[in-house]
Amino acid sequence: MTFGEVYAQHFRFVWRSLRRLGVPESDAADAVQDVFLVVHRRLPEFEGRSKVTTWLYSICFHVARDRRKLAHMRRRSHDDEPLLDCPDDRADVGAQAERRQAIAMLEVILDELPLEQRAVFTLFELDGMGGEEVAELLDVPLGTVYSRLRLARDAFRRAVARLNARDQFRVGGPQVTKSQPVLKAAAVDAGISAVERAPAALGPSSNVLPLPGVERQPVWKRAGGER
Repeated sequence: MTFGEVYAQHFRFVWRSLRRLGVPESDAADAVQDVFLVVHRRLPEFEGRSKVTTWLYSICFHVARDRRKLAHMRRRSHDDEPLLDCPDDRADVGAQAERRQAIAMLEVILDELPLEQRAVFTLFELDGMGGEEVAELLDVPLGTVYSRLRLARDAFRRAVARLNARDQFRVGGPQVTKSQPVLKAAAVDAGISAVERAPAALGPSSNVLPLPGVERQPVWKRAGGER
């Protein structure tokens, strides 16, 4: 398996995984590059004892964790785009506004979860994966998956109740109560849109990362070596 094959076949998986793990769209291209630089460096060590996606998700997790630490150390920019993007639906402005509000609330809730719980929660609730699939992808015991899912769901329910109460009693604030199904439906809808808007792999030149403003050259040249 060559680097180009891994990139071409799994680019969208890496992009989606990073976004689900909380990497903002404005940082996603750089995060994808970080992941594939690690892939390029470590690919000769990959022995195929696990699925490629399990290996890639582990790298995505560590990249997202490092970026989360940095994000918490700096003030969040006001122009950061949502981690889950609301589809553009001008025909129904009211519904679009409600989805945006639900997505904003979901972002707050997910940001409060430990990354291990967030990973399990998003794979279950947003990607619709089963317990065994999640356990295989994360390379953890099935019992650990369900334990993290239970903790994440409990935290999710408490956060929904807290944020709804805050909005209901805020003077002059919106008096809209969001239920868990509404939040999840909005997130799935928006998440699908976000993935569809992800840059596609570049066909025959699949070893070139599509980063705006960066000279398009093989990733291993930017890493400082040839293959």
